[in-house]
Amino acid sequence: MDTLHRTATRWLAEGEPAILVEVTRALGSAPREAGTRMLVSAARCAGTVGGGHLELKAIAQARQMLATGATGPLSAHYPLGPALGQCCGGAVTLGFSALDSAALAAWPPLAPRFHLQLYGAGHVGRAIVMALAPLNVRIDWIDERDAEFPPDAELPEGVCKVCVDAVEAEVDEAPPGAFYLVLTHRHDLDLRLALAILKRGDFGFFGLIGSQTKRARFIHRFETYGIDPATIARMTCPIGVPGIDGKEPEVIAASVAAQLLQASSAAARAQASAQAEAMARSALRSCTLTV
Repeated sequence: MDTLHRTATRWLAEGEPAILVEVTRALGSAPREAGTRMLVSAARCAGTVGGGHLELKAIAQARQMLATGATGPLSAHYPLGPALGQCCGGAVTLGFSALDSAALAAWPPLAPRFHLQLYGAGHVGRAIVMALAPLNVRIDWIDERDAEFPPDAELPEGVCKVCVDAVEAEVDEAPPGAFYLVLTHRHDLDLRLALAILKRGDFGFFGLIGSQTKRARFIHRFETYGIDPATIARMTCPIGVPGIDGKEPEVIAASVAAQLLQASSAAARAQASAQAEAMARSALRSCTLTV
């Protein structure tokens, strides 16, 4: 469940009247895509439909509905440039409706950006989990040391704590295309995990914490185990966006979070391109058969 949906569920349970604002159509250069939602009550807002004058108008419209008891649905079209003075230049259509149980039931689930297996509950591992917490990400947080994890009540939504002795066995539990980060407290454990991930080979992203020296030493070990060089080349080590200085856990975490978002965006674009190509080939075959 995404963060805004959780907020909507809580507001509804608390009996706080609210309006659900949704981008139903976005044309040209718009600040948010269709399907984006925002919640507006008399006293607070959650989420965003893009900020700026557009959002101010949306909040005003929603609060007018609350003040008059209107429940909608209502639709309003906003040309961003001429009408609102925003430089985006596109146009957005917003839908307004009361937040009720029917609206929650019709709210489509938001697929996680990626499924991450994160090995290591040390300082950097904790910082990465917290950096990813506001995002819609599924995380299996794995370590053999139960005392290193925060209390269960403090685990962010979407994080599953896995405390087992044979942590490398968890590699096989991840779905195809999963992301992996290996940053444990022992180099021998890092090596075993890396070998399991590389042998599996179907990872969407595999990052190993360490220096260029560690990378070179590990690659030599991988080669002795007969790992395919092309698969080894897909490993990211050191981890993090290049060019960011600082070894504080929070700095590393911000850099790694950005790198994971880059990888997930690239994967989504590749998938969309493959689907479009498949559809084009199917249409071409249909035309050929018709002729």
